[in-house]
Amino acid sequence: MSEKKTYIDLFAGCGGLSLGLYNSGLWKGLFAIEKSPDAFETFNHNLIEQNSHFEWPNWLPKTNHDINEIIKNYPNELKSLRGKIDMVAGGPPCQGFSTAGKRIENDSRNKLIKSYIKFIRQVQPKVVFFENVKGFTQKFDKNKIQGKVYSEYVKSALEYTPKDGNYLGYKVEGRLVDFSEYGVPQKRTRFILVGIRKDIAAKTKPVDFFDSLRKERERFLINKGIGLTNSLEDAISDLLRINETISPDTASFKAGLYNKPQSEYQKLLKGDYSEKIPDSHRFAKHSKATVEKLEFILKHAEKNKTLSSDLKEKFNLKKRTIIPLSGSTPTPTITTLPDDYIHYCEPRIFTVREYARIQSFNDWYEFKGKYTTGGKRRTQEVPRYSQIGNAIPPLFGEQAGVTLNKIIG
Repeated sequence: MSEKKTYIDLFAGCGGLSLGLYNSGLWKGLFAIEKSPDAFETFNHNLIEQNSHFEWPNWLPKTNHDINEIIKNYPNELKSLRGKIDMVAGGPPCQGFSTAGKRIENDSRNKLIKSYIKFIRQVQPKVVFFENVKGFTQKFDKNKIQGKVYSEYVKSALEYTPKDGNYLGYKVEGRLVDFSEYGVPQKRTRFILVGIRKDIAAKTKPVDFFDSLRKERERFLINKGIGLTNSLEDAISDLLRINETISPDTASFKAGLYNKPQSEYQKLLKGDYSEKIPDSHRFAKHSKATVEKLEFILKHAEKNKTLSSDLKEKFNLKKRTIIPLSGSTPTPTITTLPDDYIHYCEPRIFTVREYARIQSFNDWYEFKGKYTTGGKRRTQEVPRYSQIGNAIPPLFGEQAGVTLNKIIG
């Protein structure tokens, strides 16, 4: 424990960031906070039960938690962690800020920013690592509070140092980062903010997180045996629907078997995982009419762009986003809705495992809970596709972990 740096993962989701930190070999988790029981089930199975990556304190039940309940019920325990925690990582849910959906100023999830700041002030880690959507840096200009930019609010709240000296404040920098420049086969731009506690920043020779991250990426990815840029085909061509069997977790569905790895990226993520059936590689049941429609779209539509109005009209499609993908480039940002995309060479949507590959999850990482959900349940449940679509790509998390470890020294 003494050799590895200690961190807490807030809004941990299914564990993308924690998996990256685990893979770096430099970090050990103390505990994680995740409200969704579905996402926490996946997190718990892989990172707590299977790999003992978290120490977990006796005072905290090992289950899903709301951050506000933790702040309210365990104030003394949180304060007792001061001086013992190297990093608090993770960013609040992004749906209220996301430009992919309706940006809602008074979305209750946006208030979690204040909970996040409160938690940091209680624990006072050496380093803060914060991630959110690109929309987090953009003004809300159609709602009640004109022109509010949440990234600026977080920055100033972290930098603030009260005169009583009870809270030291942080030296903070935030930037937009495109994960496709760090080996992830997906053009996914996110706002990353790193804060170094002022007493730490004053003592050490400052390491600029963003410069160091960029300088080290080539060496890191070469050491992993993969290129700087990886395409969709690099990610999933060994998962094509060539051989199939009955799905191990849903007998009424078919699942794909592994084909021979075609790329170094596939070899990296498969590692020594020896199962013949990839986890969560269950194919959707498309009707004959849907398959014919998707075949036509794959043949005639422009790749990596949402369908033209002519094609939508031809098939009477009301859905806003339907994107047939190219195999030769990274994908656009994947969302939590699998039917937003069409596979690059087969007339179907992606499987959960293909989603996981695009997000750079190792093949041994198993996903729990429902595959999909709908209607009113969508606000309550976080099925497998959503768990992955919401995650930080572990491959980026690992690179961030290496750089953050250097900052603390």
